[in-house]
Amino acid sequence: MARFVRVAKTDEIPEGSGKYFDVEGEPIAIFHVGDNFYATSDICTHEEASLSEGELEGEIVECAMHGARFNVRTGAVLALPAVTRLQTFPVRVVGNDIEVEVE
Repeated sequence: MARFVRVAKTDEIPEGSGKYFDVEGEPIAIFHVGDNFYATSDICTHEEASLSEGELEGEIVECAMHGARFNVRTGAVLALPAVTRLQTFPVRVVGNDIEVEVE
């Protein structure tokens, strides 16, 4: 059954950046874009590199290892060498808490 889990405070992730979290054994990256937070798998679908360590420009994160690019809002692949979309997770902000929905 899916439920929301508190992961971080909003001020822990500066705007325009991402941060890694282990959410009940799931490697998740939370990205702060404008007034929104988005959660994806932290693992690049090409070579298993950490996406939270990549460059974030708007809604687009670039993997630091080989340059694959993904939309952090939708998980869509935007540049090779990745061909498989990222898993995304619903996010909500309750007060100053960022919560991610997990199974």
